[in-house]
Amino acid sequence: MRRRVVVTGIGMVTPVGLDVESSWRSLVAGRSGVGRISLFDASSFPTQIAAEVRGFELGRYLSDAERWREHSRNTVFALAAGKMAADDAGLFDAAIDRRRLGIYLGSGEGQHDFLPFVGLLYRSSQGMPGGKVDAATFIRQGVKVLHPIRESEQEPGTPAAHLATLLGAQGPNANCLTACAASSQAIGEATEWIRRGDADVILSGGTHSMIHPFGVTGFNLLTALSTRNDEPERASRPFDRDRDGFILGEGAGMLVLEELEHAKRRGAKIYGEVAGYGSTADAFRLTDTHDEGRGAIAAVREALADAGINPEEIDYINAHGTSTQVNDSIETLAIKRSLGEAAYRIPVSSTKSMMGHLIAAAGSVEAIVCLLAIRDSVMPPTINLDHPDADCDLDYIPHVAREGRVDVALSNSFGFGGQNIALILRRYSE
Repeated sequence: MRRRVVVTGIGMVTPVGLDVESSWRSLVAGRSGVGRISLFDASSFPTQIAAEVRGFELGRYLSDAERWREHSRNTVFALAAGKMAADDAGLFDAAIDRRRLGIYLGSGEGQHDFLPFVGLLYRSSQGMPGGKVDAATFIRQGVKVLHPIRESEQEPGTPAAHLATLLGAQGPNANCLTACAASSQAIGEATEWIRRGDADVILSGGTHSMIHPFGVTGFNLLTALSTRNDEPERASRPFDRDRDGFILGEGAGMLVLEELEHAKRRGAKIYGEVAGYGSTADAFRLTDTHDEGRGAIAAVREALADAGINPEEIDYINAHGTSTQVNDSIETLAIKRSLGEAAYRIPVSSTKSMMGHLIAAAGSVEAIVCLLAIRDSVMPPTINLDHPDADCDLDYIPHVAREGRVDVALSNSFGFGGQNIALILRRYSE
């Protein structure tokens, strides 16, 4: 018998809430977290709006918050969400073998220490032909100007290391960065770790913030972001014919994954089971989904086979739903081709319409949304869906949340580079 993997703790920090329950209430109510960018002066950018985490204070979650003052937003969001999930699962008080407690994250890179970095580039280019940077000057001044902690925080694997220290997790530790699919892939791979016996408990999820000058510049150059600056809350419009790009978000989502018998022995509460995992690549283009959705279709079919279920058993789909022209139409096509006629009766929604796109952290937060839909028998809406695209003809739960029993949920995550992840979360039963 294959070892079963259940979720025994959850935690998240999002643009619509500073914990699980406040985020969930906002999503069910259809509240947007999108507004003008305040983390830097974006007035000269084509896109001047984002979904920021506002009012966040690490001291709300950790007693030693001051020690993390110089660390990146990625890290502090991860610490907060990880602490919430571990508390929720009772990991700090549990008599578990810390050598069989691991970390698997899908976290993005930290932020550049932007102003000192740019100032250093400028000074190092003075007097150089063509404005080239003098490497010797950059290195000599850099060791004096750049902050060592802020520089080390650019490494994507640092949040996983910090969480291992927080939890005393001495088991396997890894981070993957497959763009927008990263934290979903982390959950899937962590599930496989537990299934094959490498660990009994894994804290898995993701954290990311790209709301900084380099991040916004990069996505603007790709023409991927909405420029609907005059109405921020209406800018993220998944599946709407007037969509013009996605909204950058930030935050973290963490789940405690645990082998079922291990969880039962210690009396842990169970949110649901990670029943299916599919992972594929488009092998197509870096920024474009394959025009026939072949990778996404294969990922969903793999997840169904892994879970041992039929399309008719799916009750809700949390779509990748970015609000870009290509993603939303191709994802719709992929859902129909992978699920057949059942696709037309399954409610689908994109919570990115409210939270924006949390990039590497998106999948883990959306997996938690699926578990909460199972828990509360409520499916959050897709807001701003005023004029459905003719190519997007499924039931996207427009504007208002919908009540209905959810036993099985599918969460889709598709990343730049062509990575496709499908997760199936299921109501726990013996």
